[in-house]
Amino acid sequence: MSSPLLEIRGLTVSYATGKGRLQALRHVGFRVPEGRIVGIVGESGCGKSTLIASVMRLLAPNAQVDGGAIVFKGKDLLNLPPEDMRALRGSEISMVFQDPMTSLNPVLTIGRQMADVQHRARTSRTDKNSRALTMLERVGIPDPASQLTRYPHQLSGGMRQRVAIAMALMTEPSLLIADEITTALDATLEVQIIHLLEELQRDFGCSILFVSHHLGVIAELCDEVIVMYAGEVCESGPTDDVFHSPRHPYTQKLLECDPARIPQRTRRLPVIEGGLPDLVEVPGGCIFRERCSQSVARCATERPLLDGNRHRAACHLLEPDA
Repeated sequence: MSSPLLEIRGLTVSYATGKGRLQALRHVGFRVPEGRIVGIVGESGCGKSTLIASVMRLLAPNAQVDGGAIVFKGKDLLNLPPEDMRALRGSEISMVFQDPMTSLNPVLTIGRQMADVQHRARTSRTDKNSRALTMLERVGIPDPASQLTRYPHQLSGGMRQRVAIAMALMTEPSLLIADEITTALDATLEVQIIHLLEELQRDFGCSILFVSHHLGVIAELCDEVIVMYAGEVCESGPTDDVFHSPRHPYTQKLLECDPARIPQRTRRLPVIEGGLPDLVEVPGGCIFRERCSQSVARCATERPLLDGNRHRAACHLLEPDA
């Protein structure tokens, strides 16, 4: 098996708070192969944002990496000098943020921002503008020449997101991180952006780490999926396997809450009873135990390990002696 483009090994991250250290990520591990789209899904508070901030080395000042490694092309990003990490951002690793109105500069034109993204390229301003025009055409922006002279607020939400994707791909990165980029869009635009990402991934050959809470988008776009809960990976594997044969009780309940799976009209949508555990004082045993209807005595004392080959899950019920 060839080496993955990105490999997370036992990543553990905590935040300093007034109540103590909040353990946002605990022993997280997975791989992103070359040329594949890997999705990360889970409810709010599961650690998705902390995970991608760790990969980009853009954690908040009160955050601390307590252990693990983030290996990109054979190098541990956590050990890179700051100047080397800055050189990787935007060139080898690019990111599209959730809200383009906060990631695009409101006082600079689209053309100026797309030219500034190419600051490492030793080419003329004319060449940079020409490449910006080409990229806007690639992401389906109508009349791209006139859009270069406009400001972000003059574009629709869908067009701003396309501009953000174009900017992230300007340098043809090896890894593109997409952070819930369809959340602020309506259903029609969401489908368009998903198909656009599929097309661009084939054209550029990059890997994509796609973060979302939308199960339908993950199922449509991703080759593999990582299911997270309260700072841990509870299940991972090929998307078809995870969605059609979920092994972890949390994944099963998460899929049951998908409105698209409800066969008849109802006034009450299914929910997962209970709430997230206190991550300042993380309970022992299985982190999902308090909300799990299948828990047994062993779940209160022993932390299940993520086990399996391609389709892995962390649940005592899956162990041979269960």
